[in-house]
Amino acid sequence: MLFNSFSFLLAFLPVTLIGYFALARRNPVWGVGWLALASLFFYGWWDVRYVPLLLASIVANYGCAQAIRRAQGRARRWWLAGAVTGNLLLLAYYKYADFFYASLTGEHAHVLQVVLPIGISFFTFTQIAFLVDTARGFVQEGRFIHYVLFVTYFPHLVAGPVLHHKEMMPQFADPRNALPRAGNFSVGGTIFLIGLAKKTLLADSLAPYAHALFNAPGEPTLLMAWGGVLAYTFQLYFDFSGYSDMAIGLSRMFGINLPLNFNSPYKSLNVVDFWRRWHMTLSRFLRDYLYIPLGGNRHGAARAKVNLMVTMVLGGLWHGASWNFVVWGGLHGLYLVIVHAWQALKARLGWQEGGRAGRLAAWALTFIAVVFAWVFFRAADLPSALSIVAGMVGQHGLSLPDAIGARLGGLRDVLSQLGVGWSLGGGAQFIETWSWVLVAALVAFCAPNTQQIMHRFDPALDHDGKVAPARLSWVPSQRHALASGLLAVLCLLALARPSEFLYFQF
Repeated sequence: MLFNSFSFLLAFLPVTLIGYFALARRNPVWGVGWLALASLFFYGWWDVRYVPLLLASIVANYGCAQAIRRAQGRARRWWLAGAVTGNLLLLAYYKYADFFYASLTGEHAHVLQVVLPIGISFFTFTQIAFLVDTARGFVQEGRFIHYVLFVTYFPHLVAGPVLHHKEMMPQFADPRNALPRAGNFSVGGTIFLIGLAKKTLLADSLAPYAHALFNAPGEPTLLMAWGGVLAYTFQLYFDFSGYSDMAIGLSRMFGINLPLNFNSPYKSLNVVDFWRRWHMTLSRFLRDYLYIPLGGNRHGAARAKVNLMVTMVLGGLWHGASWNFVVWGGLHGLYLVIVHAWQALKARLGWQEGGRAGRLAAWALTFIAVVFAWVFFRAADLPSALSIVAGMVGQHGLSLPDAIGARLGGLRDVLSQLGVGWSLGGGAQFIETWSWVLVAALVAFCAPNTQQIMHRFDPALDHDGKVAPARLSWVPSQRHALASGLLAVLCLLALARPSEFLYFQF
């Protein structure tokens, strides 16, 4: 079920809210059970055949967690290894069977016809983290009904954020969350609305221009390639950031805070900072459960670089079963290695941070590096990605639509002498693409983010208390209620054709 659909907004959400608070006031455990059942219904709306798979995974992992808690010494390690291996094998079958078969045999990628259950990467990672923390002795809350809700909780189930048990299970057990609060509805509803606007008004408006390039790349010229890639760059950001905002807002209505997942990542000054701001809960998972167990930076600089590369390549492969995602993860691993080496060199030589010009150059270099990597993330295959990259560096030439050239007068001849070509048709699409890219860039780079707008009301977990107040800070007033109402109307008008969120495929 989609957050941006009338069935969710007008049926599922109000019924779930009413049922939860009606039952939770009588007995908090009833409320938790109701939320778990509603979450399973939410998941089954996509394909009810995979609900038994989800339930089997939950029961098996909960049983393994209990066995790990009771075991001691080597037996505990064996239980943990077996449980984690079982999760990874399940994930590997559904997500990577076709990929590995095609890689080994050279046959068609979908020959095995394995259908990927939606959200399997997220609920698998969530449960692996729970198993590891159980083995480490960090898990305090162990009631089965709370564990079921922890895994299935519908605001995060199919596209994150990746949750940690210590953040969520105490909140599920807190009896204060059994009472509805006007403040939670007001704050949560506003955060949800901001996320819905990101999705319906920005991401979905950019989608056609990204599709036009990536669905039929051919040999795109410079501006055509950059226009389509930038359209996808901002589409992905507003789509996934919007989903995360909606998840946080929905959860807040139930009195539960989800962790922050985005913090203006396209404003980062290096790729290390980018990964502290982009999909923050996945970055945390990769750091805590992969990079650090591999040894982190405890065994010297060379080993740390290898660990970074391994972590990012596996993180790329987590996103999808194709060589494109391996390349994307490898590029970000390489970026991180270069940034750490550069920072070490500056520290050794005693170089100071640059001024405004240096910060601008650092931002531009980081953004361009991230944009180039997104090509491999989105393209259908490696040849398509390489063709688009070639266009971005000018190997396919530079051309403008002839309809635009006809309006340039003598400037057209000057541009022609500089090597600019002219193509028939496409003038309207060219202008629309770059207009939407400009609008999206202004919002991403100049507008405050959601936590800045809502900073007075603790919009999410895990912000560090350093959120800069924004001029558009939200307060419960008539003026902001009117603005929110107008935004809601625009979003509802855009829901005629609800589209899936991009991260549903992972």
